[in-house]
Amino acid sequence: MPAVLQMTYQPLGGVARPVELLTFDRLRELSTGGTQRADFHVVAVVDDGQGAVTVDFHRHRLGPRSAVWIPPGAVHRWDDIGALSGRLVLFVPSAPATTATRRLTAAPNQAPTWTAGPDWPLLTAALDHLELEAAAGPSELAGLLLSALLLRLDPPGRDPEPDGSLFALFRDTVEAGYRTHRDAGHYASMLGYAPRTLSRAVQHATGRTAKAYLTERVVLEAKRLLAHDGFTAARCARELGFPDATSFSVFFRTATGLPPARWLAQSRDVAADHPPAS
Repeated sequence: MPAVLQMTYQPLGGVARPVELLTFDRLRELSTGGTQRADFHVVAVVDDGQGAVTVDFHRHRLGPRSAVWIPPGAVHRWDDIGALSGRLVLFVPSAPATTATRRLTAAPNQAPTWTAGPDWPLLTAALDHLELEAAAGPSELAGLLLSALLLRLDPPGRDPEPDGSLFALFRDTVEAGYRTHRDAGHYASMLGYAPRTLSRAVQHATGRTAKAYLTERVVLEAKRLLAHDGFTAARCARELGFPDATSFSVFFRTATGLPPARWLAQSRDVAADHPPAS
């Protein structure tokens, strides 16, 4: 499996544009069919056609009025976009102009794909307006229009947490420290809460305990490193703060039911069954 392509946001012409749009026609010209990981959000709206995208090891079918949201850091591959028409919006995490939509971009339990609801005419109008404004050059209006588009998309499975909520603080602290600390009690102590209080807050926001949330985050990164960065179990152990390869392998097997090597072989078999469309 080829190594993942690390993509960094590069504004068009070197001009600071926190929001950019492109069509699936343009994506087909740019795409190599490989696996990517970006430091920016990708939101796609499909007008017509059938296709597929894989996001963090799960393949999703796309059809008319499909929407896709790929957050920064997610490993993804456009498997089949030859028949798709529509547009994609690329934006940095700070681009949304309203507090509500900035919370939305950071909300947990994101569904990567879904079918847009009954507000389709208003959704496409918001997309048209954003495209015109983005093409006109850098503007504060682009952030406002992006916010309007995100609200019209109304993605399922997102329950934005207020800034400063216990879960929001936990989520941000985990992102900064999961490579060195895998004990939920460590984060409870850092945040000044009892472990039970923290776990209740995480359960309310995500449906999982703090321990389960933390384990899931570490496992996801381990899968990315194994499958797309080509890391060995020993190197994953070093990257994720385990004392040795054996400790990492035990953790991984307990969480997934498979040792790292077997999981990797299985993921490659699945990828071989669904190669990217040429």
